[in-house]
Amino acid sequence: MKSKILIIEDVPEMAELIKMYMENAGFEVSAFETAETALEALKTSSAPDLVLLDLNLPGMSGLEFLKNFRSNYKATIPVIIVSARDADEDIITGLGYGADEFVTKPFSPKVLVAKVKSKLDRLIATEASVEETITFGPYTLLCNSCVLKKGSEKIPLSTKEYEVLEYLVRHDGEPLNPETIYDNVWKVAYGDITAVAVYIQRLRKKIEDDPAHPKYITTIFGMGYKFQRN
Repeated sequence: MKSKILIIEDVPEMAELIKMYMENAGFEVSAFETAETALEALKTSSAPDLVLLDLNLPGMSGLEFLKNFRSNYKATIPVIIVSARDADEDIITGLGYGADEFVTKPFSPKVLVAKVKSKLDRLIATEASVEETITFGPYTLLCNSCVLKKGSEKIPLSTKEYEVLEYLVRHDGEPLNPETIYDNVWKVAYGDITAVAVYIQRLRKKIEDDPAHPKYITTIFGMGYKFQRN
C-alpha cells in the first residue's frame, strides 16, 4: 500500500509540481488549495501518512489548519511546512504548533522528496518498535498507527471506521448496544445514533468474506453487536 501524502497549497503550479514529484517517488497524493477543503475531505477518508502544508492560504491559514489537525489526528503524523515565509517567528510558531520541519521556498523538489522519505522511514521504524497489535483471522490491527492490515496489505479505513473497529475489537465477545458504541466512539451528548449501523455495514464490507453473513461483527438481536475474534 502506497504511503498517502496530503498537500495543501493554493498556487496550482506549485501544487502540481510537488504532486508530480511525490507521485513519481511512489506516493499516493491528494492536493487541495484550501485548508477547509482538505479538512472536509479528511472526514470521509483515512488519515494521511504525511502532510505538506503551505502557510499563506485563502481563508483558514496554514497554522490554523495545523492546530486543528493536531487536535483531531494522530500526533505522530509528520507535517512539513513548505512556505515562502521564512522569518524566525514564523518558523518558531510553526514548530510550536506541531510541525516537524520547515522548508522555505524556493526549494529543490528532489530534496523535498528525500525529506518526505526520511520522515516516513523514521516513523515506520519508531512505530514498529513500540506498536501494539491485535490480530484476528488474517487481519492485524496496529493500534499506535491506527492502521488495519490483511497480511501485508493496508486496508483503507476512514478515521471513524478505524475508531469503531478498534472499540469493537477491544471488547471482543461483549454484546454492545448502539448507544454504548456511539457514546464511546463519537463522544458527543447528542447525535444521530443510526450512524453506528452505517459504520458497522461499512466495516463488514471491508473485513467480512460475506457481509450478509458476518463472521467477525455479528448482530445480537435485541442487544446490539458483538465482535468475535475467533
